[in-house]
Amino acid sequence: MDEKTDRIALAAELTAAWLANPNTRPEADAVPAFLTSMHAALVKLDAPGEADQQPAAPTDAEYPPATTARKSLASPDQIISMIDGKPYRTLRRHLSSNGLTPEEYRARYNLKPDYPMVAPAYSEARRAMAKQIGLGRKPKMPEAEPEGPSPAPTPAPTPRRKLKVATPA
Repeated sequence: MDEKTDRIALAAELTAAWLANPNTRPEADAVPAFLTSMHAALVKLDAPGEADQQPAAPTDAEYPPATTARKSLASPDQIISMIDGKPYRTLRRHLSSNGLTPEEYRARYNLKPDYPMVAPAYSEARRAMAKQIGLGRKPKMPEAEPEGPSPAPTPAPTPRRKLKVATPA
């Protein structure tokens, strides 16, 4: 067999494996396109010197938002993600699981720099809880003592209790 036949056979095997996957449900038009793309990839892998000489086209992938910015902020209880369209109280963990920072997320979907990452109701609840337990307050300073010596307070005697000892019967 020559190289061309080997590449065609390997592309056919890859296509057969793709079709054998139970999660793959391609349409009839997708099978020849997949076979062609597998063959092109194998040809490209066979001749790496030629691929290095060609300038790579910049791939600025478009990321269509799952919802509009207005709809994502419509509810005070949640923010709807532009990535998957699901509601979240806070987007930080969701963004980090998708490999994004809040700045990258805002840039990807052309959002304003002040676009919130936390739902307003959740933020308010957290603020109220922090205020209730006293976070953010400076500790109270003890009041200044008078300059002159003050008499030492005498401690009050503590009453003593009599302990009952159990006697064996």
